Parts: sequence; C-alpha cells; structure tokens
Amino acid sequence: MIPQIWKAKPSAFRELGQRTSVGVTKLPVIKAVLRSETEIEEVSKTKGTGLRGKLNKVVLAYSGGLDTSVIVPWLRENYGCDVVCFTADVGQGLKELEGLEEKAKASGASQLVVKDLKEEFVRDYIFPCLRAGAVYERKYLLGTSMARPVIAKAMVDVAKEVGADAVSHGCTGKGNDQVRFELTFFALNPKLNVVAPWREWDITGREDAIEYAKKHNVPVPVTKKSIYSRDRNLWHLSHEGDILEDPANEPKKDMYMMSVDPEDAPNQPEYLEIGIESGLPVSVNGKRLSPASLLSELNEIGGRHGIGRIDLVENRLVGMKSRGVYETPGGTILFAAARELESLTLDRETIQVKDSLALKYAELVYAGRWFDPLRESMDAFMEKITETTTGSVTLKLYKGSVTVTGRTSPYSLYREDISSFESGDIYDQADAAGFIRLYGLPMRVRAMLEQGI
Repeated sequence: MIPQIWKAKPSAFRELGQRTSVGVTKLPVIKAVLRSETEIEEVSKTKGTGLRGKLNKVVLAYSGGLDTSVIVPWLRENYGCDVVCFTADVGQGLKELEGLEEKAKASGASQLVVKDLKEEFVRDYIFPCLRAGAVYERKYLLGTSMARPVIAKAMVDVAKEVGADAVSHGCTGKGNDQVRFELTFFALNPKLNVVAPWREWDITGREDAIEYAKKHNVPVPVTKKSIYSRDRNLWHLSHEGDILEDPANEPKKDMYMMSVDPEDAPNQPEYLEIGIESGLPVSVNGKRLSPASLLSELNEIGGRHGIGRIDLVENRLVGMKSRGVYETPGGTILFAAARELESLTLDRETIQVKDSLALKYAELVYAGRWFDPLRESMDAFMEKITETTTGSVTLKLYKGSVTVTGRTSPYSLYREDISSFESGDIYDQADAAGFIRLYGLPMRVRAMLEQGI
C-alpha cells in the first residue's frame, strides 16, 4: 500500500524552493553524482510495483551510515522506485561527507545530491532562535531541533528539482526527528508521499540491518560504530545512549569532542567582545563575519575554554523522558551576550513578555513546528522589539564559565544620572513615599479588614 497522501488547504501551500523563514534563498548544489547511462538502464529494468506499492522516485535523507545504506535497497524492493540520496552540509564536518558518492552508488541509489546549508542554517534558523531567546526546558539550546527543518526544506526543494513523488528518512519511531521532518514536508508540499522505513520494516537492530545489507549486496560501512548516538552540526554536538541512559551516571571525560574539560582549560581567562545589531550577532572582537563563520570562530574559542556543556533529562515530544549531554560552546557565548545587551535596551514589561513568549517559541521549534504560522508571527514580534538591541558585550571565558564584564549600546535605557545614589533633577527620592502608599494600598486595605480597623 502506498503511503497516505496528506492534503492541506490551498492557503497552507508555499511555493517550493522559494520560501525561507526570512526571505528568498536559492540553495547551491555542491555535488550531483549520477550513475552512468548503463547503470540507469539496469535500474529502470528493476522498477515496478514493489512489495508495498508503487512510487516513482524517492528523495532519501542520507548519511552514508548503515541504516540509510540499507534503506536504499529496501525502498527499491518495497516501492519499486528510483532512489535519490540527499545529504545536507549543516556543519557536521568534512569527515562525515567523505566517500558518500561511492556509498550511495554501491547501495543502489541513482543520484546523490549534496547541498551546503551552513549559512542558511545559521542565518535563517539559529539566529532567529537566538534573537527570541528560545531555550527548551531551561537548558537545551535546540541544536538538533533547528537543523531538521532546514534539511527537510532542502529535501522538498530537491524533490521538485528531480521530479520525485516521495521523500524518506531514517528516523526511528521513538524520537522527535520523525515529527520535525514530516511536519516540514506537510507544510511545504502536502502532495509528497512520506516513507518512514523504521515504522514499516521488520529490521529491529544493527544485526538485522547487516544481514539485510549482505542479502542485497550492499557493502556494510566499515567505520567503527560509536557507543553513543551523536548528532553534530555547526551549533552543537549531542550525545545519547550507552552509560548516559542511566541518569545517575557521570559522563566519561573522553566522550566530549567539541570542548576540553574545564579542569584542563587554560589557567588564564580570555576576553571577547561580541557586536550585535538588532538582536543578531555580527562581529567578534571588532571583526565582522558571516553568520556561519562567526559561529565557527566562537565554537573554537569557547571549546578550548570548556564552555557550553550541559547534561539534561528532557521530555521528548512523543512522551518519554530521555537523557542527553550537549556541547554548544559558541551558542552559549552568544546567548549570554544577547541576554545581557537586552538588559540595557528593553524595558521591564517588554522583557517579561519576551521571556514568556520565548518559552512557547522554544516549544514550537522543539516540536517541529518551524513553518507554523504561530512561530512565524512570534518571530515577527521578536524582530520588532529587538530593533534597538544594538551594541557590544564584553565577556570573560574561564574554565567552563562565561561572565559578562561590560555592555554598551547607543539605545541604552540605563541613565547614570537617574540611577546614581547622588541626588538628581529627574528623580526626586521624596516621590517614593506617595508611590509606596498607592502601590501598597490593596495590602493595607486587606490588613485593615482583618484587624477590624
């Protein structure tokens, strides 16, 4: 049976390949690897109705690991389809992209498409979340949550480019990522079929996958499997599994990859100046950088000082609790700087409303609702109220800690002539007596009632 085709109202449709969170972006194709004409002819001979139905062409989110390598022949066998592998470069590192052409071809894919999404990822997804102050459950800076919609959007674009009628991913049925991918598919092209093998096939683990690969002559990736489940991009690195599944266990020192142990960090602090314009970071120590370059530099600086490690037990969208350890060195620095500058440029009521909305914003991003009109509307609010959040923040990095040492803004609401304990013309301390009497009147009336006055 072919997967259900999801439909939405016409108003929910967005022109494919045009819409981003903040504007129009054309994604550059780094590499498009095609099979030879002879190979394509051989593939076409095998196409037809599969064991579960018929699809023409499927775009698969592809990493080159065991699971996605096995999904390629499984899709061909079960849906009689041509498989186009898609890999997004969101800053996971060049090593993760090595050898993908050979792996995809060996698995039976007809085409591999790789797109560089790093600048778009930081500019259109990470920075809006930073501007909003979005933090999930007090700690999590949404590293994986922000990456999934940019990848899924690119898959929809590729599906249009290659004429695919379906998309597929290797997410398990227990995690959040399946929701994040599929909600983006629904929002951007509800006509696409979605195939999620982990919710359909009989493969239950690594050994089953290896056996399936051997049966279908798919070379099993020879890379050593990590004992941890990791997700890496330009914003963060997450670690799950193995001893971390017991919340009582302390993470091992050699598990971390983006940051040194704070105990081993330099004995001298390092000072940084972050320049911010309208709520978005633009420079480091006076040097203007592109969004991705800026974040990369802060990751390197923060990593050598052991900045940005968190250990979190979180509530997954699907209902269960999970424990993860995250490394977000550059992101931790940027959040500290952005919050501190807002203390100068935003008034009390605005900060309180912004903080309350930031919780909902984070929840929507975590739940995969990036293209939800509510998040987009909240983002417009965040952009508006941070128009004057411009200035610079000086930070001290030392053995895992980020300390703010200075902040300045041309739009600062802080007035030394008002705040000073010395007398001034603007604030008359005698006015406080009347204010306190009026402000405390409800409490005074209640006490009078209770005491019969």
